[in-house]
Amino acid sequence: MEFQFDDALPVLRRTPAILRDLLQDLPNCWTGAVDGPDGWSPFDVVGHLIHSERTDWISRAQHILEHGDGVPFPSFDREAMFDASRGVSLGALLDTFGRLREENLIRLVELGLTDADLARRGRHPELGVVTMGQHLATWVAHDLSHIGQIVRVMARQYSAAVGPWRAYLSILGPA
Repeated sequence: MEFQFDDALPVLRRTPAILRDLLQDLPNCWTGAVDGPDGWSPFDVVGHLIHSERTDWISRAQHILEHGDGVPFPSFDREAMFDASRGVSLGALLDTFGRLREENLIRLVELGLTDADLARRGRHPELGVVTMGQHLATWVAHDLSHIGQIVRVMARQYSAAVGPWRAYLSILGPA
């Protein structure tokens, strides 16, 4: 499936509401849970998504338009949320994410990207040459990946509690 605005925008628009519906007002045993020593909690993921909204998707799209592949994107700190989210409530993070996403989608539409723009090349500092279309498709897949991560981490909190049904629940991983 190739990146198409009309197919991608509805997914990007829904992510904040999905996360709010899933996480708002849940106890910390759900939102602070991790599934390993280096794992991210649902709270951490929302913070990461905020950092991405601030420093990745639109800023890198504009970078491609301004610099092409002649100047690499600035590096992205995947774990900046640990400091930035400290002491902030999940409700406030969800509000911030929703507001930033709405603003960024308005900015994306205002860019008026054409098919030729989607083929424009940029330079990722680790991956090398990428296209605008690949970058924007990654935004959608990134959202879906983190929604899946949140659901997986939450489900795994009941890995032992489900007893023998674990054999039917692939999301819980091997027994």
